[in-house]
Amino acid sequence: MAKSNFNTIDEYHSIFPADVIDRMQAIRELVHKVAPDIEEVISYQIPAFKIKNKNSLIYYSAYPKHLSLSSPWSEDFLKEFESDLKGIKVSKSAIQFPHDKPLPLGLIERMLQFRKEECNKS
Repeated sequence: MAKSNFNTIDEYHSIFPADVIDRMQAIRELVHKVAPDIEEVISYQIPAFKIKNKNSLIYYSAYPKHLSLSSPWSEDFLKEFESDLKGIKVSKSAIQFPHDKPLPLGLIERMLQFRKEECNKS
């Protein structure tokens, strides 16, 4: 990724191949479905979504072999989705979805809903 001064999510998307853009766009659309009043921003030079109380719902970023969803995942979050995420690389701040496998959109939607509820509590 050569460019590093993105101003919009569309600008970030523009540097990737079409298949990766499609994957990122699918997540973007899910975010808007789960949180229609979400604010799109660029934070740490990657797409981020803030809800009205300014908490970050989620970030995503693309790499040659995977797409990462990032957030400071709570212990409750990691426990809730532990079995769903078996076989997927997970850390306390990122979940990596390999490009050679379909995105689990139903799971991602449930994860976004969980994060939304967490953000709204704080």
